[in-house]
Amino acid sequence: MKNITKYQNLAQHISQILEQGRKEAVSSLNTILLQTYWEIGKAIVEFEQEGKVKAEYGKELLISLSKELKKYGKGFSRTNLQYMRIFYLYFPKTPDASGKLTWSHYVEILGVSNHLARNFYEKQCRLENWSVRELKRQKQSMLFERFALGKDKNELLKLSHKGQIIQKAEDIIKEPYILEFLGIPEPYNFSEAELEQKIIDNLQMFLLELGKGFTFVKRQFRLSFDSRHHYIDLVFYHRILKCFILIDLKIGEADHTDIGQMNMYLNYFKTEENTQGDNEPIGIILSAAKNDIKMEYAMGGISNQMFVSQYQLYLPKPEELEAEMEKFLPHTENN
Repeated sequence: MKNITKYQNLAQHISQILEQGRKEAVSSLNTILLQTYWEIGKAIVEFEQEGKVKAEYGKELLISLSKELKKYGKGFSRTNLQYMRIFYLYFPKTPDASGKLTWSHYVEILGVSNHLARNFYEKQCRLENWSVRELKRQKQSMLFERFALGKDKNELLKLSHKGQIIQKAEDIIKEPYILEFLGIPEPYNFSEAELEQKIIDNLQMFLLELGKGFTFVKRQFRLSFDSRHHYIDLVFYHRILKCFILIDLKIGEADHTDIGQMNMYLNYFKTEENTQGDNEPIGIILSAAKNDIKMEYAMGGISNQMFVSQYQLYLPKPEELEAEMEKFLPHTENN
């Protein structure tokens, strides 16, 4: 029996060594591939600059190169060579060597026209370990624009260069939250219970939309006092901020009564649920609509950390957020 246990430990140990070796091999291969593509892009750009190749001949150059390089496989189509060229232009320093981002990640990132947004998505991919599918979804939901609204130039540059660094409650809030993954058509009459169930059924996507650091605790969290039961729709814990996040769902417009209710929930959590090391909880009222002035008056004088944000059941049209961004984004040239 003792020898069997030793053998099982040996087999498990070897399996771990193999898994780690495979991961390192994939990461190393990916880093070499990115470096190679970057060098190819650099060679193309330097050739163009030295020969002063006109734009109309650029296409012919890539077609000729593609034919020349087809012996190396299908990865050297004219389109891919164009991406390599842009790769070097957009990222003039050698690419990230962490192994977290693949060429497929960069192809998605290279499709972002604004250089601040492009840098943001590259940094955020590494910070949150997004898959290519998750990156596509975040681009479609215009995550950068939603984070950037209302920020000044210095804040935007910081967001672009470092990604979304979470240090305080305001850093986790989006306006609006995009819940298109729930698959609820508009117009559609649904209840708050149905909305909550849809979120639970799509919890992984909802966590992606909430952002880094959220862990799910419970739905319909019961609070009991004064011989009555009260229920919080969704409760999460934030690993970075080290606090509970309470989310109340509203299918209509947020009202002052919702503010009072959330304030009660937050006070209860501070007293009854927080343990040593927990920071003060954060409340988010997620509603289909809100009146900013009404909410300002309703929350005046409240010391708890509380936010009212809207949600949308569809992906935003680019022009909707771009119109808002015009007043915030610095007008700088792309590469």
